[in-house]
Amino acid sequence: MAVTTGIVVIGVGNEFRRDDGVGPAVVARLQERAERRPLPAGTALAASDGDPGRLIGLWENSALAVVVDAAHAHPGHPGRVHRLELDRHEIGHAGTSSTHGLGLGEAVELSRTLGRMPRHMIVYAVEGADGSLGTGLTAAVAAAVEPLAERIEADIAQHRDAAARGGAPGR
Repeated sequence: MAVTTGIVVIGVGNEFRRDDGVGPAVVARLQERAERRPLPAGTALAASDGDPGRLIGLWENSALAVVVDAAHAHPGHPGRVHRLELDRHEIGHAGTSSTHGLGLGEAVELSRTLGRMPRHMIVYAVEGADGSLGTGLTAAVAAAVEPLAERIEADIAQHRDAAARGGAPGR
């Protein structure tokens, strides 16, 4: 069994498909914020196109993986953020509806089957309005970036504090 270390925040998406770029936009914002207030040692920030193999490679062996992805909902409310928490040994399906061909849920299930799930995972799915070709987030989705970066920083702090106490992160 692999040793579990560190924290990883993964922004999933394609910044050339408008709102599908929200994941990488949140990671970029976290990088900017970290210049003023560094994240805890052992925290990695990464962007991914959503390929299940690459996602698993980014989050395996981590104590905490935070994943940000665009999602479709009908009816949709662009900019609304959904939060889902998973533990390594939970049974169930991570049924998020990704904007990619193979969804995040499939990557989670494959990771679980292969024994490569992080100890704890938080998924943020941000409802988008426009997935067409082009750059730049719509106003509603762009407005979600800063508050989501703050929530992720709080998740990381909560995880760090729980680890320091020798416990698991709270829900």
